[in-house]
Amino acid sequence: MHYLIDTNVAIVANGKSDAGPACVIAAIERLEKLIAGEILILDDAEHIVTEYRRHLSPSGQPGTGDQFYRWLYEQAAYNPQHCEKVTLVLDEDGNFAAFPKATELAKFDPSDRKFVAAALTHPAKPPVVNAADKDWHEHYEALISHGVKVEFLCPEEMARPRR
Repeated sequence: MHYLIDTNVAIVANGKSDAGPACVIAAIERLEKLIAGEILILDDAEHIVTEYRRHLSPSGQPGTGDQFYRWLYEQAAYNPQHCEKVTLVLDEDGNFAAFPKATELAKFDPSDRKFVAAALTHPAKPPVVNAADKDWHEHYEALISHGVKVEFLCPEEMARPRR
């Protein structure tokens, strides 16, 4: 299976959020499952990796989110058994062209739009995995109506707003 991993999953797996223990465990287990044999979707211009870089340690320490990031660089990024890349086209305003131009998504977090655009660009239309970012819950119906699948690791009441 193919998946996109929102940065909040790795942050939660590192224990660096307000998410509760059950949510942290769910994020850790989800990253371990991905590493064990699923395919991560990234973009070839590294919009997603750049966001990971801002929040995660390339040393792989101290948490599972950091281990995920290290795995990405050491084994996955250039191995089609672990990773596939899509090309995200930018429109004339510098926005992701594949992101739906819909009023119900106008307030969707701009930093998460790259994941939506990548999901819609990839031929498999893979789900975006979310742990504790409330924005995905708030816009779920609109995302679904535009063909975006979301895998929630934590119930909405455990999710916290992005900082």
